[in-house]
Amino acid sequence: MARNWTAEEVEGVARSFQPACVLVAGADLDVFSRLDGRAMTASALACEIKSDLRATTIVLDGLVALELLAKQGGNYSVPADVGRLLSEKSNDNVLPMIRHLGNCLRRWAQLSSVTQTGRPAERTASIRGQAADQAAFIGAMHKFSDPVAAEVVSRLQPLEFGCLLDIGGASGTWTIAFLQAVPQAEATIFDLPSVIPMARQRIADAGLDDRVNLVGGDFYTDGLPEGADLAWLGAICHQNSREQNRVLFSRIHGALKDGGSVIIRDVVMDPSHTSPPGGALFAVNMLVATEGGGTYTFDEYREDLCEAGFENAELVHRDEFMNSLIRAKKTLP
Repeated sequence: MARNWTAEEVEGVARSFQPACVLVAGADLDVFSRLDGRAMTASALACEIKSDLRATTIVLDGLVALELLAKQGGNYSVPADVGRLLSEKSNDNVLPMIRHLGNCLRRWAQLSSVTQTGRPAERTASIRGQAADQAAFIGAMHKFSDPVAAEVVSRLQPLEFGCLLDIGGASGTWTIAFLQAVPQAEATIFDLPSVIPMARQRIADAGLDDRVNLVGGDFYTDGLPEGADLAWLGAICHQNSREQNRVLFSRIHGALKDGGSVIIRDVVMDPSHTSPPGGALFAVNMLVATEGGGTYTFDEYREDLCEAGFENAELVHRDEFMNSLIRAKKTLP
């Protein structure tokens, strides 16, 4: 049955950017970390973060209205539950994801012009700078994946591999989950040189330094490390066009040992490309962020894998968003 929209509901959707922008500003300015454990006036905070007093006061009052800050007299503070989520002092904070979504918001705001031109949105760095934005992206991917990684990998059991090739795996999250599931195996993480240090730290923290090889490179232009019998493409394919995926699948086919397998973790759409709904909206995210990315059906993945030389493609698990799993084997000579 079709939804019967009201004017108020439509206006609410259009207005939903407002609280998001206030939250992102607070995260980019690191307001929550600075107010965590100490109340401050707007004047004192503005001095500390080198911002305009009037603007700072308005943003702080907006955060109070959203119940993300508390205000008593002229002093602002962070409630304990908010501090746990939005302060750098908390190990449980989700700041990388909030900051990454802020970068997405800046691109989504250009959707009308992107639709006219077919070109991705102009990238504008946050006030934190390009390097910090890249770190936020990697951190966001870890925050998204870490709580579910062990469960997702368990859906692939029984797992048998000697060497994993984790392509674009700079967070290290999925390599850790695979190596914990198969204690005798080793892995190679291949990603851009600028993000390899982030993987190195997380792998070290997990005590897996002796089982992981870190290789810097660009999977669009550089050859993939050879010798693995399992390749993992975790949330990579959606940033590519189908043509780009076919090229990447061919590179993986060439790098894998005979009889090796590739596993894709990503959104898998129904034939209409409208369900799951999160996948349809994520295709919009790829529209504003990439030259040709999108979300694809299982039949499209199977066709592109077959074109690259893989066989027996199977949909191992269907998820409502990013954790669908597809597996295919390298054709034996």
